[in-house]
Amino acid sequence: MKKVIVVGGGAAGMMAAVMAARKGAAVEIFEKNEKLGKKIFITGKGRGNLTNAGDMETVRGSICSNPKFMYSAFKNFSNEDTLDFFHELGLRTKIERGERVFPESDHAYEITEVMSRELRKLRVKIRLFSPVKELIVRNGECQGVVDSEGEGHSADAVIVAAGGLSYSSTGSTGDGMKFASALGLDVAETSPSLVPFNCKESFVKEMQGLSLKNTGLRITAGKKELYSDFGEMLFTHFGVSGPMILSASAWVDRKYFKNEIMLHLDLKPALTDEQLDARLIREFEENRKKEFKNSLIKLFPSKMIPVMLKRSEISLNKKCAEISHEERARLRELIKDFTMTVTSLRGYEEAIITKGGVSVKEINPTTMESKKIRGLYFAGETLDIDCVTGGFNLQVAWSTGAAAGRSAGSVN
Repeated sequence: MKKVIVVGGGAAGMMAAVMAARKGAAVEIFEKNEKLGKKIFITGKGRGNLTNAGDMETVRGSICSNPKFMYSAFKNFSNEDTLDFFHELGLRTKIERGERVFPESDHAYEITEVMSRELRKLRVKIRLFSPVKELIVRNGECQGVVDSEGEGHSADAVIVAAGGLSYSSTGSTGDGMKFASALGLDVAETSPSLVPFNCKESFVKEMQGLSLKNTGLRITAGKKELYSDFGEMLFTHFGVSGPMILSASAWVDRKYFKNEIMLHLDLKPALTDEQLDARLIREFEENRKKEFKNSLIKLFPSKMIPVMLKRSEISLNKKCAEISHEERARLRELIKDFTMTVTSLRGYEEAIITKGGVSVKEINPTTMESKKIRGLYFAGETLDIDCVTGGFNLQVAWSTGAAAGRSAGSVN
């Protein structure tokens, strides 16, 4: 019987173990934490956004780094296959806005629960509190692992699914990338992704906790537009966060910080300039006897009004009837292009995933096996593949895990 060791008991590792065991292999999972799937527990804010039910064009389009590499893995284990897999294990699911798929119960732990039950059914040996120190490679072939106590464990194949660098409290400390680098494999530079932005302007603190919905967003570096979107965001004490911002961060590479990165908000995206101007004229006419500082209550949330007043550069005590065409135009421009300066991304502790990792040039895209070392496979966030939010990153984990497990567990 073929023996397969899986390093890491997260989403990709559990899927790899299931698929390898279903191929008839004897499988062992080495997991450094006290339980499996620790990071799954925090996906979808604890609700478990396990995949996305959009068409495959949408799923492939969600990938920011190396989308072509995933073509074969998605073909052999698609999001539909993922849903079928979990439904067969007894997990009931529901689809929400943006085609996001969640357990019907809204509890992420159910994903790990059904996977753990299947692993037990398949007699997969699970070693908790068992970090792996290094891989055993001889004559261009991976033959096992060495645990933290220095004890060797032999295997016919090893699947490294040890996660990235984000949320290190869940055990993701970049071990898979370190193993790959130590073996001479190319590892793409890593950075936090799906992470909030730090902003330069002090006024963001004044709006801390303010959530904006139905807001337009553009991000530019010099003259280059990096990203545009429409949706929800949140002001924080350090800058901005929220679903739209997290997705935007996936497209803001470190190299762009050589230029000044600007965040542009359209606070009234449903209105054209002409419609907005008409709205402002109407507001000022209705409040013609009021001072400007008391006229914006219908236009903006209360936390935003002091900032808009200051940035408009219109005298606070000026009567609305006295506001000039030029001042109104300045306010209109501020509403349609409210700018902030992005100084940096937040760190790995706040990042949902890691950009970078083991280079896909090193990996067979159909099997996830190393092109240089026989019997060595990589899956999940350890690879240089990252997506926007919406269940897509977990789908990459399921698909790459399935590919690695099926190949590693097969008798050649």
